[in-house]
Amino acid sequence: MKKVPFGSLAASIAALGTVLGFLALQLRADGYEPYVDSVATASVVMYVTSALIVGTWVRARRLHSD
Repeated sequence: MKKVPFGSLAASIAALGTVLGFLALQLRADGYEPYVDSVATASVVMYVTSALIVGTWVRARRLHSD
């Protein structure tokens, strides 16, 4: 079975979370307050998703290390 690229997937999703976080800050600075909450929430969701992928990666390595 081919290995799943957990590392690159987690890194790219965390990078997306970072970009969304900076976008939320820029939206707040430009006065687009109605959109800040939803973009900030999406950023947090990306970080949580990345953390869950890393957890899955650790579990997969532990299960297949034997």
